[in-house]
Amino acid sequence: MENLSLRLSTIAESVPQNALVCDVGTDHGFLPIYLKKTGRARGVIATDINEKPLKKAEENIKASGVRGISLRLCDGLSALSKDECDTVIIAGIGGEVISGILERGSEIVRKKDVTIILQPTTSPEFLRKCLYDNGFEIKKETPIEENGKLYSVMVCVFTGKAQEKPNWFYFSGLVNADSKVGKRYIEKQKNRALKCVKALKNIEAKQNEYLYYKEIYEGLWHLTEHF
Repeated sequence: MENLSLRLSTIAESVPQNALVCDVGTDHGFLPIYLKKTGRARGVIATDINEKPLKKAEENIKASGVRGISLRLCDGLSALSKDECDTVIIAGIGGEVISGILERGSEIVRKKDVTIILQPTTSPEFLRKCLYDNGFEIKKETPIEENGKLYSVMVCVFTGKAQEKPNWFYFSGLVNADSKVGKRYIEKQKNRALKCVKALKNIEAKQNEYLYYKEIYEGLWHLTEHF
């Protein structure tokens, strides 16, 4: 997609057609501009917790000539009413921070007709577990590699039904090894687990943690063994 990075274009492709979008942590505003310019979204609310990036987004929006983007200075979804959007994007921040935003914005995201698009930069396993523990479900994941870093774009919905998954699942989610980038993503998570296994194996007081990471490593190993 023109003028967007691979990460942002993958997120844009995940937005339902004609959506009412809230882009949390909009930064430079490039994604809202694209969504409006292409007609993918009929309206966008762009939020940021910091005034400086929101000012930059305002400048970029004015320069683009695009209309229909509302800017709000706030923490996460705190400046939105419950029916202002049907699609929430939270991207480019850590999984634990994303989990907190979802919790604080529960009246907006805990609706079955809302699409939630997430792209954590760190702690994806923490985010996935929080999602499934709190009645959300990941419907699709797209692994991407950009600037030497591996990410996953998650498309989620609220079902209202908590689910328990194997511990290894929280590290890989719906990413599979049938593509080069998918395999690299899983290998990265597998190597994280293996590093912990080696560090904890001979520490008597850490045997529960050792067994936890051993289970994760073995589960991820089975995902890649045939590829």
